[in-house]
Amino acid sequence: MIYPTILCGGSGTRLWPLSRKSYPKQFVPLLGDETLFQASAIRLSAEGFAAPVVLTNSDFRFIVTEQLSAAGIDPGAVIIEPEGRNTAPAVLAAALYVQRVDPTGILLVAPSDHSIPDAADFRATVLRGLPAVEQGRIVTFGIKPTRAETGYGYLELSAPPDASGAPVALTRFVEKPDRSRAEEMLAAGNYAWNAGIFLFKATDMVAAFEAHAPQLLGPVRAALEEAKPDLGFLRLAPDPWAEAPDISLDYAVMEHATNLSAVSYDGEWSDLGGWDAVWAESKRDTADVSLSGTATAIDCANSLLRSDSEGVELVGIGLRNVIAVAMNDAVLVADMSRGQDVKKAVDALKARKAPQAVQFPKDHRPWGWFETLALGDRFQVKRIVVHPGASLSLQSHHHRSEHWIVVQGTAEVTIDDKAQLVTENQSVYIPLGAVHRMKNPGKLPMVLIEVQTGAYLGEDDIIRYDDVYSRGQGAKG
Repeated sequence: MIYPTILCGGSGTRLWPLSRKSYPKQFVPLLGDETLFQASAIRLSAEGFAAPVVLTNSDFRFIVTEQLSAAGIDPGAVIIEPEGRNTAPAVLAAALYVQRVDPTGILLVAPSDHSIPDAADFRATVLRGLPAVEQGRIVTFGIKPTRAETGYGYLELSAPPDASGAPVALTRFVEKPDRSRAEEMLAAGNYAWNAGIFLFKATDMVAAFEAHAPQLLGPVRAALEEAKPDLGFLRLAPDPWAEAPDISLDYAVMEHATNLSAVSYDGEWSDLGGWDAVWAESKRDTADVSLSGTATAIDCANSLLRSDSEGVELVGIGLRNVIAVAMNDAVLVADMSRGQDVKKAVDALKARKAPQAVQFPKDHRPWGWFETLALGDRFQVKRIVVHPGASLSLQSHHHRSEHWIVVQGTAEVTIDDKAQLVTENQSVYIPLGAVHRMKNPGKLPMVLIEVQTGAYLGEDDIIRYDDVYSRGQGAKG
């Protein structure tokens, strides 16, 4: 049985403003109706594949389960990393977990933010690696290069792949090259882009760590042994996990192991590492213009125009080689050739302490999401969406009162000892200090407008008395 192991705790910035630390690109529908994370899980759901094992962080755990549910996929395990320690500890934790539940289990480790349109072809490529895995090899998957790319690491294969697609021995990993070296490797024929996808027996990966990175075994094993179940998640113990070195799988194990094989994948693939890559993978018109959302192009060419906010119309006139991405709190305009420099913009915003650098406009919670519509010194107006059957915690506030107006659905509201139903066009007032809770008892999303007034409106002004999501005091939402 192959256990798809999906890594989705990262927070890339090269697709800002759509991808931010609080809501990164894997959870965003970049190329269609499905998010990249959903597409990854669906791609690895087939006969011979177990339910996916997902590694993520605490902030994303409910997003993971919500998006898997929407895709019709029941996860095998969602393992919560207390903090990001890079890919080596994450992969080792997954290998130890699978070894515990299935001593003969095989893991397919894959990022959650890649685009691979032909799922069946990719699964067939994965299966070509199984004979090598059965012989105790660790298999990595390389992408057949189509250009002299300087933005990817490479795999040097012992021989060019043949028509059978059978695994070949891996000679070494190659760091991102300069232009001339990339052209030499493309011409040589025995190099592939490193996709960061691996296939191996759980027992073989644990043995590889024992041989090449034994310093990781103690902390990661202890973090798993002391892990606590939490509302269907498996939360790794934070203290031993913090002792694990912060190191990638390539550096910790792969560059030292001698039992490595590679399978070449010839199909379409992209890591969507920048807006130029998104443009290349998107549907485009005859002038090579990609339009998304409420965007309009007039006499434009070779450009990407995207509006991801309701009511924001993005119009381009006479643009050439331009990236333009509009949201309700931030706009990016860049030359197509400077797509990799978006990270510099994020760093500049962080230096100014601009919240747009890391915070997504919609703040996702286990019960739904909210967004701020207006903000002043002593007031804030929010739109709040609550999932069917979901409820916020029983809570009170020190510094603010709230006025709720239901605009869609029905809310079950508790204020101190009184419970009532509030339907569309009705409102309710929550005085400062009142103990209150909101629930959606219906079968459709409930939407309300919240008006807050008070001296302090921060999300940490909360006393939580009871919470079905087991969040502690001061946690947001």
